[in-house]
Amino acid sequence: MTQQTEFATRIDIPIERRRSLITMLNQQLADTFDLMSQSKQAHWNVKGPQFLELHELFDELATRLNGFVDLLAERITALGGMPLGTARMAAAASRIPEYPTDITDGLSHVAALADRFAAYAQTARQGIDFATELSDQATVDLMIEITRAIDKDLWFLEAHLQG
Repeated sequence: MTQQTEFATRIDIPIERRRSLITMLNQQLADTFDLMSQSKQAHWNVKGPQFLELHELFDELATRLNGFVDLLAERITALGGMPLGTARMAAAASRIPEYPTDITDGLSHVAALADRFAAYAQTARQGIDFATELSDQATVDLMIEITRAIDKDLWFLEAHLQG
């Protein structure tokens, strides 16, 4: 994913660092948008005895991810970049594995989402390290906020698979 448009900003992070941060944030934006849509896919297609609980959980996950889509896009813009956030852009750039379309039972959806949330949490942690190396505390804070929430969401998913 390449950054093609830059806008002037008075943020005191050198342009080379901002470009690198924008690239990382656009990648995380693509992953977040994709994971949000996969959570909605599970929400729409879950079946079985835990239907209502999981239907609502998957919708909450998607809603939280949608908020992160907005926060990531706004940070990109604040750094002078252009968010690359259409569904097609996200699908082309996402590192999240494709969601299986041959499952309907609740625990299969939970397992599929848990795998994807774990992968996403890993890249978010890498984003913390990357932004730390580039001395951008605001992006570090954003990535910590995302990671904290995703770790909790992963815990909620994994709790359904334990016991």
